[in-house]
Amino acid sequence: MGVRRAVDLACDHAKAGTVYTFGPLIHNPRALEELGSLGVQVMDESRLPENLNGVTVIIRAHGISPQTEAALHERGANVVDATCPRVKASQLKAAALAEAGYRLFLAGEKHHAEIAGITGYAGAAFYAAVGNAAEAEDSAARLSADFSGVKTALIGQTTITTEEYMAIGKTIKKYFPNLEIAQTICPVTGKRQESLRKLMDRVDAFIIAGGKESANTRRLLAVAQTSGKPCALVESDAEIPPGFFCFESVGLAAGTSTPDSIIDAIERALTSAGQNHQ
Repeated sequence: MGVRRAVDLACDHAKAGTVYTFGPLIHNPRALEELGSLGVQVMDESRLPENLNGVTVIIRAHGISPQTEAALHERGANVVDATCPRVKASQLKAAALAEAGYRLFLAGEKHHAEIAGITGYAGAAFYAAVGNAAEAEDSAARLSADFSGVKTALIGQTTITTEEYMAIGKTIKKYFPNLEIAQTICPVTGKRQESLRKLMDRVDAFIIAGGKESANTRRLLAVAQTSGKPCALVESDAEIPPGFFCFESVGLAAGTSTPDSIIDAIERALTSAGQNHQ
């Protein structure tokens, strides 16, 4: 929902002229090409232009920090906030917890745009971003050594798996039993992963459709790989490995930012190959 909303907003504003997105709107090269053809360009996140008077800038679904948003406004940009509502809720939760005196752990990929944005809302309350239980163990141990009685809370990247999130929370609780764990995982992400698991005993292999830079797509791939069956992450039907056309049954799942047109093309390619094989 958040990604489609961001794409729709970008396309609507592009009708009035060229618009920019602050960083790639979605992690899917084919989709970005289509947006580019409509006049939607990607702004370099690392070098913000000094003069943005009259320029429309779309904040992508991942969100940005309040400091960066303020800088865009100061430079004269017409800012359109397409932050996913669930990500925005995480941002506001971080700000509220910081105001209440908590130290915050963020569960997810340290350099992911969503984590960076939430970190900005946490401000000085941010303590560490942890990607797994081992990193959580190290960070929680260090914090407890210096601040044994501090109030702590955990906020997760919306696309993290429930298993990853609970493992991180359980580890931190060893040091901070009163840890507050915010329920921030996107239910759509969880349902995709659950549906994928239900396919494991029914198929011979898995194709995961989506951008290779997409965090939630990579997590789907990791879930599929636990089956022990052949798996491939592809960004288009042209990338389907030849050997996959010989399987009797193939499970197909897609990341949240994968356009329907790409999913349909992959399904057609697999179905057509299956009919020819028969």
